[in-house]
Amino acid sequence: MKRISLAWQIFIGLVLGIIVGAIFYGNPHIADYLQPIGNVFIRLIKMIVVPIVVSSIIVGVAGTGDMKSLGKLGGKTLLYFEIITTIAIVVGLLAGNIFHPGTGVDRSHLTKTDINTYVETAKTTETHSMADTFVNIVPTNIMQSLANGDMLAIIFFSVMFGLGVAAIGEKGTPIINFFKGTADAMFYVTNQIMKVAPIGVFALIGVTVSKFGLSSLIPLGKLVIVVYGAMAFFILVVLGLTAKIVGFNIFKLLKYLKDELLLGYSTASSETVLPKIMEKMEKLGCPKAITSFVIPTGYSFNLDGSTLYQAIAALFIAQMYGIHMSIGHQITLVLVLMITSKGIAGVPGVSFVVLLATLGTVGIPVEGLAFIAGIDRILDMARTCVNIVGNSLAAIVISRWEGHKVDDEVKELVA
Repeated sequence: MKRISLAWQIFIGLVLGIIVGAIFYGNPHIADYLQPIGNVFIRLIKMIVVPIVVSSIIVGVAGTGDMKSLGKLGGKTLLYFEIITTIAIVVGLLAGNIFHPGTGVDRSHLTKTDINTYVETAKTTETHSMADTFVNIVPTNIMQSLANGDMLAIIFFSVMFGLGVAAIGEKGTPIINFFKGTADAMFYVTNQIMKVAPIGVFALIGVTVSKFGLSSLIPLGKLVIVVYGAMAFFILVVLGLTAKIVGFNIFKLLKYLKDELLLGYSTASSETVLPKIMEKMEKLGCPKAITSFVIPTGYSFNLDGSTLYQAIAALFIAQMYGIHMSIGHQITLVLVLMITSKGIAGVPGVSFVVLLATLGTVGIPVEGLAFIAGIDRILDMARTCVNIVGNSLAAIVISRWEGHKVDDEVKELVA
């Protein structure tokens, strides 16, 4: 009997989770049983992310061993991230202006959700400027950064360590072999964890549906449709054209990443697929030095789905309150989002925290976020998929930019 593929297993878990959540809608006890299962799965993934990133970067950088080449790679990567992220914000604003998802929405028919957790997080990060972000890239205590999962600091240390290993020549061979073994072992662990992904998806989506129900989508249905439509447009048109420019087919990439996209969508977490994306991009021909640097860095600097959503959400709230956003205000919004989306990257609930730090600067009531917090999980699932595709494509683009062959006709990709 042919084994059911992982994508189908995850899809079955997703459907069963929706059914169970709908049956037990409003029952607070269902979360007591399912939430721990979902949390264990997420923690299993988080457990392996840091070891994989550290070992992969050290091996990749040690193989490059050239500070000048690494500097060029970093410059090209950040330039590409900034261009694509800016386009994502503009697409979000265009969608909000064309379709007006907030116009005519009656606030009295909406349910307010407690957003105090996000408010407290925003208070601790609202002075976190772009300059602070670059300062904080350099860790004062790498052990503390590893414990906190501070990805930018971890990447910086791993790059410096990799350069140090390359500089000592033959003496560094045992160190490289150690981290190669570590990376291989952790990728094996990743594949074992993926076997329980359908169970984790079932639990997480079951809890979500049981808490909010499908009926919570109806009053804000237009916002959901506009967000999903804009994100589909961004993937197929913007990222599709970007892929075509470097000679790649976006549809083949989507098919290649179907397992990761379904898992990321179900869990609303890009982190759950980071190890598998790195592994798959290497199989396509992206050098380890590029995948291990570009993809983890993209998790802080290339959140295309998140920034696109933030632009639409800001206009939605303004339209809901009847506030006219002039071209000047919207340009200001673009500039502020370009900074804040990087300045506080990596904090929990980053999209909401960025909006809390941004809306006030352009005269939009931040309390409007309480009206859309209830469906944020549904929207987060979509923006997670965009982030996954965006970061995967980034590795291909930078690899091609650096002159490496990345083949979209390889057997594993089209199989």
